[in-house]
Amino acid sequence: MPLIEVTMLEGRSPEAKRAMMREVTDAAHRTLDAPLQTIRVVIREVPAAHWAVGGEPKG
Repeated sequence: MPLIEVTMLEGRSPEAKRAMMREVTDAAHRTLDAPLQTIRVVIREVPAAHWAVGGEPKG
């Protein structure tokens, strides 16, 4: 059972997140030959103030 965790900045629309989950699921299905019903996708949203790039917070 593949469990795929995606960590990203918060703020994307529910529609965009659903589309991403479908695409990630389809990619795992194609590349791993895993049955669709066994693939899990978890999104972890992080506030911009808790995310830094090059030492600089994004929020």
